[in-house]
Amino acid sequence: MPLRLIFMGTPDFAVPTLVEIVGRGHEVVAVYSRAPKPAGRGMAEQLTPVAREAGRFGLDVLTPATLKTADAETIFRSHQADAVIVVAYGLILPQPILDAVPLGAFNLHASLLPRWRGAAPINRAIMAGDAESGVMAMKMDEGLDTGPIAMAERAMITPDMTAGELHDILAPLGADLMVRALGGLERGALALTPQPTAGIICATKIDKAETRIDWSKPWKQVHDHCRGLSPSPTAWFELEGAPVRVKVLRTTRGEGSGTPGAVLDDRLNVACGDGAVRLVELQRAGSRPMRADEFLRGARLAPGTRLR
Repeated sequence: MPLRLIFMGTPDFAVPTLVEIVGRGHEVVAVYSRAPKPAGRGMAEQLTPVAREAGRFGLDVLTPATLKTADAETIFRSHQADAVIVVAYGLILPQPILDAVPLGAFNLHASLLPRWRGAAPINRAIMAGDAESGVMAMKMDEGLDTGPIAMAERAMITPDMTAGELHDILAPLGADLMVRALGGLERGALALTPQPTAGIICATKIDKAETRIDWSKPWKQVHDHCRGLSPSPTAWFELEGAPVRVKVLRTTRGEGSGTPGAVLDDRLNVACGDGAVRLVELQRAGSRPMRADEFLRGARLAPGTRLR
């Protein structure tokens, strides 16, 4: 028998799971998402990706600023849901909300827990040079991604993969995983396993202060930093003698060595503290993304130019 579900999510990553849940015949009685925010040139309020998708299905969308009030709990209970599905929602669920549904709340998390608990697991995994990631369906408790695991799927991280590419692999993988977990929940056959106590690492939110490229680091760290922040919030540098910010969207292992930050040749190999990276795709402020050869036609970075 299909479940009565509350779905809670906000970004693009959560949309495939909502689509799969609806497609499998579950009754989504309410969708919770973050409130619209001003964006674009006109600063018009824009719905979140989940809210837009929910509208396409004709589902009611709620956007409370907090879930920690008595009114929020009353409204939540009024949906009379069997369970809650949470995917990158963005608000903490207090214990009264977790207790408001008989079968519990289940979260889809984009890492192999307990590694990379927290806000930015995809970015942090790549920035750390991990060779593997994955998705996990877990039953929520009051801790930060600390609940027991129901199901998991793994995914390889290739050497030049960006955070955006890993995101696009994990989102549909997670959607399939969650609907399979819901199938087990329907049958009363969903087994839960406590998380290991070893290997816990927190995936803290990306701070703008850490996005600037530090060319003094070894090439591998510079490369992982750039691809882990692509396409957003994006690693960047400034051109020598001009405070023009340039975003780096794609890199690979380069050739040569030299003073950190120095352009080594006309292929945009740039020296690091050890070795070099080659800049493959860039974006000057106010412009569109460009391949390196196209970028060089406008920037004309001669060998020896320092990137800051």
